[in-house]
Amino acid sequence: MAFINIVRRVTYFTIAATLLYSCTRIGTSELGIDFLSQDAIGTKDTLLEVETETVLMEDSLRIYPTDQHVLGDITNDPMFGTTSASLFLQLKPSFYPFYIKGTLDSIIVDSVVLILSYKGFFGDSSKPVKIYVNKIDPTTPLVTGKFYASNYPNAYGIRKGIALGNPKLFDFASAKDSINDRFENASRQIRIRLNQSLGELFLKTYDSIGAYRNDTTFRNAFSGFALSTNPADNHNALIKLALLDSNTKLSLYYSTSATGSVTRDTLVTNFRFNYYTAQNANFIQRNRAASEIASHLNGFAKDSLVYVQTSPGTMVKIKVPGLKTFEKKIIHRAELIAEQVPDAARLSTTETYMTAPNYLFLGVYDSATKQLRSVPNDFPGVMNTQLLAQFGGQKITKSLNGYSNVATYNFNVSRYVQGLIARKDSLFDFRLYAPVNDSIKFVQPYPYNKIQSTDYLSTSLGNQAAIGRVRLGGGSHSKFRMRLRIYYTNL
Repeated sequence: MAFINIVRRVTYFTIAATLLYSCTRIGTSELGIDFLSQDAIGTKDTLLEVETETVLMEDSLRIYPTDQHVLGDITNDPMFGTTSASLFLQLKPSFYPFYIKGTLDSIIVDSVVLILSYKGFFGDSSKPVKIYVNKIDPTTPLVTGKFYASNYPNAYGIRKGIALGNPKLFDFASAKDSINDRFENASRQIRIRLNQSLGELFLKTYDSIGAYRNDTTFRNAFSGFALSTNPADNHNALIKLALLDSNTKLSLYYSTSATGSVTRDTLVTNFRFNYYTAQNANFIQRNRAASEIASHLNGFAKDSLVYVQTSPGTMVKIKVPGLKTFEKKIIHRAELIAEQVPDAARLSTTETYMTAPNYLFLGVYDSATKQLRSVPNDFPGVMNTQLLAQFGGQKITKSLNGYSNVATYNFNVSRYVQGLIARKDSLFDFRLYAPVNDSIKFVQPYPYNKIQSTDYLSTSLGNQAAIGRVRLGGGSHSKFRMRLRIYYTNL
């Protein structure tokens, strides 16, 4: 009889474990009341303590043409320090050899306008941002076919050269203003008028047998645009821009007797960002010295406060010692819970505009390969957005401990925990960070866990570069404690 009971228990556990890996969410009803008696079912929950530490995320974030770019300065963030973002880009003719319509002698330059597609901001919009436009120094050009790491600007040495116009004071209140004329009907543009001499260069000096002969001759003649801001101008925001949007272009307005008649025609020629031939570099520099995070970086294990800054940024190491000795049980759900610790002194200022990332990602660190990899059995891969949402990480705001709009993040690690206690799978430390378009080693769920590939986290599913930062409660925080909650049934 004892042997029969042992076999029965093993069978129950095997069936439950099988169901565990085939269900998206594990609950009592999904485990099957019909094969376990009511006396044997009693769902319980427990909290496992976690140990937390903030570290710099050593990445090489590259901001691609399809991503939003940032421009500006964060000069007043006591919690995370300062940020400065500059942008280098090329805008080009639509074909080669390129020519300007009309006879050269009849062309009169009207104006040259650099137009940028405005997609929003991060930070304090109460102060305007002064934008400087220069030519890229021709001695340090953008290299064709190269994707530049955003947090290593000094490694490339790209510099700005001569100014191409007066600085533009961009007021966020005017961002939704529209323009309606014979050439376009658009809104959410940043329009920067450039020097008339640039129009003379593009409209009357360059021609189809010289600078406009092909892409190489044009790049050699004009190296591109360098956009920057100055922290001394005392603004506190990053502007979000889209290079591939139709609103981003260089517009050359001119008039000409194109038909040879006395009547003059007013025309516009637009240079745009070409995905295949144009280059871009968006450099983002962080300075955390003298900020709150500086005293919590690298070396404060079991910290009560941890800090996540969107790439290029910081991440959190998480250990769960209690998983080593957790007894065999049927796991209905195991979830890692992370909650924002509001800045009580700045609730009506910094906290209102230095918002938390829209998405955090939970991975594990494989010490054998020294790589970040997916959480075993739980991370579904990013191609299925519904399954990714079930895994967790999307920001949800709640009212907690007397505060409203507290950012919270939950991650479903049920299958990972079940594998630890059922099969003695490998135990890993977690890593929590705010990705942009990072890659991660993806390992297929058991029993196909020998199959590996590279998975990509895109901005369409997560965050834009440098947008978002959050202070979370660590494993020892008194009110907003990070924790692993497990709902289970004893065998």
